[in-house]
Amino acid sequence: MSDVQNFPQVDLAAPIKPMGKVLAITSGKGGVGKTFVSANLAAALTRRGQRVLVLDADLGLANLDVVLNLYPKTTLHDVFTGKVAIEDAIIKAPGGFSVLLAGSGLVEYSRLTNTMRDDLLSIMESLSPKFDVIILDTGAGISDVVLFAVSLASEVLLVATPEPTSLTDAYATIKVLVAQQNRTIIRTIINQTARMGDGRAITVQLQQVLDRFVQNKPGHQIRLVHVGDIPSDPAVRQAVMRRQLLMQSTPGCPAGLALSQIAIKLEETVISKLMT
Repeated sequence: MSDVQNFPQVDLAAPIKPMGKVLAITSGKGGVGKTFVSANLAAALTRRGQRVLVLDADLGLANLDVVLNLYPKTTLHDVFTGKVAIEDAIIKAPGGFSVLLAGSGLVEYSRLTNTMRDDLLSIMESLSPKFDVIILDTGAGISDVVLFAVSLASEVLLVATPEPTSLTDAYATIKVLVAQQNRTIIRTIINQTARMGDGRAITVQLQQVLDRFVQNKPGHQIRLVHVGDIPSDPAVRQAVMRRQLLMQSTPGCPAGLALSQIAIKLEETVISKLMT
């Protein structure tokens, strides 16, 4: 890995062909439940018979291991440094899906380097044939590491909450994904909603702002697709505090049922298409 004080320049505009079977779950702002959604959506899809891998692509500030109550002996860092083979770093998570965890507090992963770019590409290419779905749990925001991870995915799921700061950052993230990656479809999941229908209304509002202020290229219409809402639910906080998957502890609670419906919708509209 290159010296962290002397990062080489990486051409983020270099074209990357998005990989089939790969879903990136991202957000404009931290603290909106992105990793919670990634883990529990993986559990819901696994219950439906899908072979799922979640790769923690928040390389410097990883917390998927905390959500899953795992204490990994090997991480992506060990794969990058050649200490272990990729197969030896993949472990089973509660819920039956596979995970590839990243380290936390590693400053060398705060910026994208050519080595990191090549390593991630190689890892994704080797893993893609082995799973039905690969979920990239990215970091929040628009850093070069986050944007590169998202560029690997055929589909982007943007997690936001109804809070104004979350929506402002979601809008900024959408603009960057459109400008840098020519995304025409971005799917939204609105977490912590108070009423049924709030998430769809929020997605419509974001779409209206995009239509008004983001210059669309001819034949390049940006479309936000609302996948579902996850309602505010005390069971979510209880599961997070206990470091349990909601889909294992209380799958029949309102948030659990919502995640199940999102999994069904994704399976029918996205995953089936990517697998053909």
